[in-house]
Amino acid sequence: MINIAVLGYGTVGSGVVEVVETNKKQLNKKTQQELNVKYILDLREFPGDPYEDKIVHDVDIIMNDPDVQIVCETMGGTGAAYKFTRAALEAGKSVCTSNKAMVAAHGTEMLEIAKKNNCNYMFEASVGGGIPIIRPLMSSLCHEYIEEIAGIINGTTNFMLTKMEREGADYAEVLKEAQALGYAEQDPSADVEGYDTCRKISILASLMLGKTVNFEQVYTEGITKVTADDFAYASAAGYTIKLLGTAKALDGAYEGEAGKPEVSVKVSSYLVPVNHPIALVNDVMNGVFVTGNMVGETMYYGSGAGKLPTASAVVADIAECAKHVGENIKVFWDAEEAKIADYLETETAFYVRTTADAADAVFEQYPDAMNIIVDGRNDAAFVLPVMKEKDFVAFAEKLGDKLLGRLRIYA
Repeated sequence: MINIAVLGYGTVGSGVVEVVETNKKQLNKKTQQELNVKYILDLREFPGDPYEDKIVHDVDIIMNDPDVQIVCETMGGTGAAYKFTRAALEAGKSVCTSNKAMVAAHGTEMLEIAKKNNCNYMFEASVGGGIPIIRPLMSSLCHEYIEEIAGIINGTTNFMLTKMEREGADYAEVLKEAQALGYAEQDPSADVEGYDTCRKISILASLMLGKTVNFEQVYTEGITKVTADDFAYASAAGYTIKLLGTAKALDGAYEGEAGKPEVSVKVSSYLVPVNHPIALVNDVMNGVFVTGNMVGETMYYGSGAGKLPTASAVVADIAECAKHVGENIKVFWDAEEAKIADYLETETAFYVRTTADAADAVFEQYPDAMNIIVDGRNDAAFVLPVMKEKDFVAFAEKLGDKLLGRLRIYA
């Protein structure tokens, strides 16, 4: 028998217990082991809960029990979760987590501790909820040179942008609805400012390169400046708007050329062509687009959040750990930091919305700019050619308060 302890009995933790118990027959069959949830750690009491007898309040009960071989950390944050994860791994217990903050900040440290203690640190659920994306990067695509990853990996912002597009609603309106439905927190900054997406794309980029992409160095902006006006112009030009985390390998990325940037990583709202597969990812769904040098384009789509989809990904890691008790599964992600390109030196195309009297200034600077026409408007919008970010910044400063909005274009 393999005993499991779940740290945190909130949304994901309770989902893990539910998935294990509901699918126990299938889980035991596929792992050739008998799996059992022995403990659930939480500070609260749960009177009447079907698993009330498994609740404990002292983490040492779990850490000191040699029969517990797998620990599921679903607490979130990097405080107690860090302390408990480290203690479990040092005790030789494998840890499965949905905690992207922990993985982004301390992933390589935990992987190294797991390696030294012949156990595993697994984090499929940290990106994309129920979508299998971590394991494909580590196994199915391990032979590929990954050229680019682009992902819609935050369900809250995708829900909000979908509502804005379909209903012509403004940001503040859809934020209130997202909060009322429980998709957005009362303080929604982690989602709407792009911080959640930043941590997730940093994890994917790290696995892509096998080096650490420091999320604190990733250029990040969210959806707070996207308006219904932008959607009107985007639609007229054949685009939709999505919040993407993108990671693009640069020339020489896999050769480790000294001093050269290896990867461009950004989080931003983008205009995405409506015929691109990622443009079809709507509502709270997530989608990750991965391009390999041999396989070409692949896409991973599914529920990016929610109790059972996220818990299902955690349980997939439980199954993997159960099949490799006492054996460390190599993860190619080293502590060495990747060289992230200065975003101002990277190139992209831009959409701009300006006052009507700024049109001459736009065409003077960019004669090939595409003017987007929407009848009845008293402003103007353009698709600008590919340029360095620093050149666009200089142009934006030149426009001053005549620049009403701007977004990058994904192609």
